Amino acid sequence: MPAPAPDQPLKLPALLRLRIALYRGLLVLWARCFSLTGLYRLGQVFGTLEYLCDYNRRRRVHAKLRELFKEEYTPAWGRKVAWRYFMRIRCDKYYYTIMDRIPREKVLKRIRMINRHFIDDALSEGNGVYVALCHYGSHHVAGLMMGLMGYELTGVRDAKESPVRRYIQQKYKETFPEIGRIRVMHANSFPRELYRRFQENGMVCSLLDADRRRGETTRTYPVTIFGEQRNFLTGPLQIALRCGARVVQGFVVSRPKFYYQLVVAPPLVEAGHRGDESETVAAVLQQYAHGVERFARERPDHLMNI
Repeated sequence: MPAPAPDQPLKLPALLRLRIALYRGLLVLWARCFSLTGLYRLGQVFGTLEYLCDYNRRRRVHAKLRELFKEEYTPAWGRKVAWRYFMRIRCDKYYYTIMDRIPREKVLKRIRMINRHFIDDALSEGNGVYVALCHYGSHHVAGLMMGLMGYELTGVRDAKESPVRRYIQQKYKETFPEIGRIRVMHANSFPRELYRRFQENGMVCSLLDADRRRGETTRTYPVTIFGEQRNFLTGPLQIALRCGARVVQGFVVSRPKFYYQLVVAPPLVEAGHRGDESETVAAVLQQYAHGVERFARERPDHLMNI
């Protein structure tokens, strides 16, 4: 069965909607009684319990850490990183689930965008900007925050998006008009919309480090990362180059007590670049891979949900 359109209203079973509403209500009540700091502490507690009880996911996290860091991995280090991973995931989920119930000024105070000028300068040039993300950090939180900061962005995501997450995104749109201006595309959809967004001087965000094919038309290119060769996606990058957009690399850092850093690295490609496309793609993807590896070594607990 084909995936529903990303912006199509989602209808969930009544029982599931009731469970989500109850869950959100309990989190909001806790935050109002004990503040957001208290909610963060609750997330740490439940994240620790999940770490202790969820053997299968804990095993997958350790397997991923061993795969990435190889001989650098030690059991003691792995346990520490895995524990921090479970706590971060649980806290980020709590915040994401009720962010529409938090006053706008509180949300904006918890965002720090580092090197914001790289994006603002690109948008002032009129060719749009492409933000290359990776499978580290909570991008669903960052995307909503950037929407509240006034950026009109287009996100490219996998078609297998959680219906619960899509339901919560609908709630955001009802609370914050800015969120309604965020456009979402499926990764396997026709790229005409991406061309249009760059031509409209828009911002496009997607993850390139997806080492699997999403369809027969998916294009990839081999890079070296963590001492191994892997295939990264090239489609959005090629479209950005053809439209003359600036290409930057972005990272999302989850800090204690629901504070977040949106880090924009120096441009991988300046706006209006006119070099050989194949050579540029190869050089940019390898530089991007170095950035991903560097960030993963600095914050190994920022693996995405496993």
